[in-house]
Amino acid sequence: MTSRNWTRADAHPLAADGEGRPRAAAGPAAVTVGVEEEYLLVDPASRQLSTEAEKVVALAAAELGDRVTTEITRYQVEVRTDPHTGLTSLRDQLHTTRRAVADAAARLGLRIISSGTPILGQHTPPPLTPGPRYARSAAMFRALDHEQTACACHVHVGIPDLTTALQVSNHLRPWLPALIAVTANSPYWDAQDTGYASWRTMTWGRWPVAGPPPYFESRAHFEDLLDDLIGTRTVMDRGGLYWDIRPSHHVPTLEIRVADAAPTVDDTVLLAGALKGLTALALAAVHRSEPAPNPQPEMLRAACWRAARDGLAGQSINLGARRLEPAGTQVDRLFHAVRPVLESTGDFVPLRAARARLRTDGNGAVRQRTAYGRRRNVADVVDYLIRTTAATATTAATSAAATDCEQSPLDPV
Repeated sequence: MTSRNWTRADAHPLAADGEGRPRAAAGPAAVTVGVEEEYLLVDPASRQLSTEAEKVVALAAAELGDRVTTEITRYQVEVRTDPHTGLTSLRDQLHTTRRAVADAAARLGLRIISSGTPILGQHTPPPLTPGPRYARSAAMFRALDHEQTACACHVHVGIPDLTTALQVSNHLRPWLPALIAVTANSPYWDAQDTGYASWRTMTWGRWPVAGPPPYFESRAHFEDLLDDLIGTRTVMDRGGLYWDIRPSHHVPTLEIRVADAAPTVDDTVLLAGALKGLTALALAAVHRSEPAPNPQPEMLRAACWRAARDGLAGQSINLGARRLEPAGTQVDRLFHAVRPVLESTGDFVPLRAARARLRTDGNGAVRQRTAYGRRRNVADVVDYLIRTTAATATTAATSAAATDCEQSPLDPV
């Protein structure tokens, strides 16, 4: 995320009091969210990946400035939003941003798609974007970089101090499997159905510091672990922590990195809204000095694996009861938890269409497979993603939200 706006004190969800201490009782309206999205460039005729990311970024920068940049491979474009206190303004900026990048790509005869993984494959090793950091990464991690064409959606929630950020991270950890199930959008790799809803989750799990973060007992615990990881050359630096949740190394935020790149803007806003609500609940729990749930690391990792495999289908692991339950039950539990928080700030309205679509059409992985199933042609998946990535919200989708309803209250995980 760019730091120019996140450094404003009034943009932080925890404004400092008169003595510079974080005001941990800040209400949900003060929680800011910003998003990083990654897109893949494709040729609309061949549907293959294109290596023209630097040219697309140069064209899009005329409108977006430093909110658009390159990524590790020359197939990818990354964009950043400003921090937003409301989801409607975030949605509007995401539409503008996607359209600007799509228009820049079209000027070169290309298109963008938002998918966690490439559909038709890539050259191996992929062409890396020039730069000393990427060259250093390739030398240090070797073939792990060969699968870095995977694209994610990162959400930043503004938290100005590290101690509070680590406590919020602890409270968010048990929700990671549900977040994976909701956002899974990468069933294909190298033109093959992997059998997973989120193959990107599995590729990222191979890194030495990835997946669910530890339960942090204190700031010193985090700092000592970070020193050990850097000292043993397990990561290059603080930016190399690839946990699903991490304190940002350059802006005062907590970064949630668990999600695949979202197929539509509404899917991104659904994720951002869920995380805004969960963060507000976590901050309230921190203010009350409530300990966070601390599931066994092995069970949390197993729950994330099952969520990546099955998405919204099949069963998920209830970490509290240590048993299987329908995956939809866990997702309903999440949205039941955050709904009152988001309704109090007027933020639930922008989520209704996306929540309704999640129920009727499934997550991104289901929609990709549906596109394939019509003619059993994997190129159709690319065409579907081209259409949806830069599409604007429709009145029909908004009206579908009128049918939105929640199940009866469920105990949190």
